[in-house]
Amino acid sequence: MSESSKTKTKGKSKGKGRQSAAKGQEGQLSCLNAAAKVLAEKGEPMNCKEMIEAMASKGYWTTPGGKTPHATLYSSIAREIRDKGKESRFKKSERGKFASTGVG
Repeated sequence: MSESSKTKTKGKSKGKGRQSAAKGQEGQLSCLNAAAKVLAEKGEPMNCKEMIEAMASKGYWTTPGGKTPHATLYSSIAREIRDKGKESRFKKSERGKFASTGVG
């Protein structure tokens, strides 16, 4: 076998899975995008359970069957705040509550 054939690997191409996962079902927002939309519409801080309930009632996003979608949302919002800093769509307003920054 040649050296080049040994290094070739079969596998998933990078990035393709995330793009379709972010869009979710046709016309449905991702959990994080739906949370940003709900916070912007409400105009006041909410905790993650309230956001999940509002997203589901407005039809923006529904859990695919997870047991703790509020915990997943909390983690995702905290990660966006950490990674994007002032460019984040979220800010922590008080313990357990987030508000919209108006960005994006």
